[in-house]
Amino acid sequence: MTGQDSSSSAGNQADIANHLHSVAIHLLRRARQEDLSTGLAPARLSALSVIGFGGPCTVTDLAEAEQVAVPTISRIVAALVAQGLVERQENAHDRRTIHLVATPKGMDVLREGRRRRTAQLGTMLAQLTTVEQATIAEAVTLMERMLHSASEE
Repeated sequence: MTGQDSSSSAGNQADIANHLHSVAIHLLRRARQEDLSTGLAPARLSALSVIGFGGPCTVTDLAEAEQVAVPTISRIVAALVAQGLVERQENAHDRRTIHLVATPKGMDVLREGRRRRTAQLGTMLAQLTTVEQATIAEAVTLMERMLHSASEE
């Protein structure tokens, strides 16, 4: 590869990355509109999702995952507990450690939210041709591979 080819490739990668970033944000915003039906504030729904789909975690782990301070996440957790969506459980091996666990009601909220978001995306995909849908399916597979490779670095 010549110097110009390498520079051209890097410029193209930057253009693709910029476009992918924009499209991903717009897709997520559109899908998140369905989250309004849960009745939960976005921060609460996000925290519930981390607990429900990520498995039991401590308040500190949740704060780190959500990139907020422990006092902030503690208020969110208190609200989720009050709503019956999350419960605190003692660790059997270390009673000083409390794990947050999604309740069956919390998991129902998460599953219904996911169903609504994927239905929204499915409606959007249905507007495309079969060939275009196959292209997107291939692109999704490539993005998964890209993410997997990045997480191994």
